[in-house]
Amino acid sequence: MTTTSPSPSGSRLLGLRSWFSEAVLKTAMARIIRNGTMTLRLPDGRILSFGSGGPVVAAKIQDWKTLRRLALNPDLALGEAYMDGTLVITQGDIYDFLALCLANIGLGHGNWLRRTQHGLRRLGRRFMMYNPVGRAQRNVAHHYDLSDDLYDLFLDAERQYSCALYQTPHDSLEQAQARKMRHIAAKLRLENGLKVLDIGSGWGGLGLSMAKAAGADVTGVTLSVEQQHFAQTRAEQEGVANSARFLLKDYRQETGRYDRIVSVGMFEHVGAGHYPEFFAKLSDLLADDGVALIHTIGSVGEPSAPHPWIRKYIFPGGYIPSLSEIVPEIEKSGLIVTDVEVLRLHYAETLKAWRERFMANRDKVVNIYDERFCRMWEFYLASCEAGFRHSGLVVFQLQLAKKVTALPMTRDYIAADEIRLMTAPGDSAVKVAGRA
Repeated sequence: MTTTSPSPSGSRLLGLRSWFSEAVLKTAMARIIRNGTMTLRLPDGRILSFGSGGPVVAAKIQDWKTLRRLALNPDLALGEAYMDGTLVITQGDIYDFLALCLANIGLGHGNWLRRTQHGLRRLGRRFMMYNPVGRAQRNVAHHYDLSDDLYDLFLDAERQYSCALYQTPHDSLEQAQARKMRHIAAKLRLENGLKVLDIGSGWGGLGLSMAKAAGADVTGVTLSVEQQHFAQTRAEQEGVANSARFLLKDYRQETGRYDRIVSVGMFEHVGAGHYPEFFAKLSDLLADDGVALIHTIGSVGEPSAPHPWIRKYIFPGGYIPSLSEIVPEIEKSGLIVTDVEVLRLHYAETLKAWRERFMANRDKVVNIYDERFCRMWEFYLASCEAGFRHSGLVVFQLQLAKKVTALPMTRDYIAADEIRLMTAPGDSAVKVAGRA
């Protein structure tokens, strides 16, 4: 085997590119890191330091190619570099690194280059979020049809893979998730025998809880083969298959009328171009005196575009909406917004619990997949937690109806129904919530 060295002109070009990339990176980091200290060790051993005071985080960039990519496309390259081991955190961990960066950036987009890239992504966002039935199922399978063993390692026993509801950061994950299910059921004013459609029913925990604790007749639809099989098997094993059924079906293919419709953690996968379709279908499926509740991650900022790393590796087709682009489509559908609740920091605490459990079981995840997969999920959980703490991510709970008379005039009924559900028999999750 023979090897060739770069030509003198090639070496000069490579050196020039590295010099330019280093200059861009230094300029960007100097403007971003003001509070706290970030130390970067370059491939040639030089050390750059930005900011002052605590917290202090240090990292090592292993090669010049990684440095160039971090400088020119940080939104995609940062996660890939951590996955590949070409960015190594030497003081603190990846959450500390991301939290320091995002706490300083706040709701902005960083330097001019990152702002330009963000603007270009916004121009192409409709294509990125195009989710017809076939593509939507492939996108769901990418994330949700992973090994069952993986999700068991960090979720609660009900497999609630969405924002929990904390009274304090000291609540257990189980308490907070059960409280979330009880809160949603109370907002829906569930009663015995009401027909409920759960759009994006996941592993069935919420649907089973509504059937057992509130006596509802629940139909769940999901595009995940693994989730549907798990949920339906559990319904049969627990003897509630007559009142809780889970179908492998796109919500757009559902027919009939429902007294209540709930969707938790699914709206993020609809795509902005499909919002008119989503709410029109919701209106068709909801009874005239019915109530619906949409629980979705949202942004307090202006409409944006899918994050490139999250879109490529975690949630293809996913998007975090702003309230300003959701409400107009609800109004056009003929539905009425009867209540809006914004859950702040609750998802940060949920993600913290997931990340801690994931890291405690990291060796088991390596055995299921590999080291690179572990680093990918570390980055995913850490970046999302940091985003909810520092970058304007929240959770919206939107309650909808067709009639202004569908619900009481005040919100007092929510607390009253929560107390009623707290003592309902038959649902272990609700019983846990009652001790919260």
